[in-house]
Amino acid sequence: MKIGEIDLKIIAELKKNSRLSMRELGRKVNLSPPSVTERVKRLEDSGVIEGYTIQVNRKKLGFTIDCIIEVTIKNGEHKRFKEFIEQYPTALSCYRIAGRACYMVMLTVSRLEEIEEFINDISTFATTLTHIIFSEVKIKNNLEAHTPLLRSDEK
Repeated sequence: MKIGEIDLKIIAELKKNSRLSMRELGRKVNLSPPSVTERVKRLEDSGVIEGYTIQVNRKKLGFTIDCIIEVTIKNGEHKRFKEFIEQYPTALSCYRIAGRACYMVMLTVSRLEEIEEFINDISTFATTLTHIIFSEVKIKNNLEAHTPLLRSDEK
């Protein structure tokens, strides 16, 4: 699928507000509602747009502590860890990585004891190194402007 400048504008607008009506989205990208609807459907069908979601303020739900934990698996227990982490209620993300550790896990918790419980739960098959997050640097991501799929004649 070829991605054009208008497709990138549509994606950028939907990233800002995925609840826009097709009429409002069309107005923002200078397309008629049927044309913008067709393009959005094409972006969805091709998998460029994978879904729509909400952002939840975890702190307002009581999850006031975030941490990143480096997990190093013992004795090849990768399957056991994957089954464990897929179901862990306060895990936000988990990545298999290269380097000293095997995985990076991000947890969000309401008490430091919950981090300790996580570490205790996996201590028989993994070692950990925990980093408590103090604050976040917000990234002003405009990935669409740098997409390698944009044809040079459409820039």
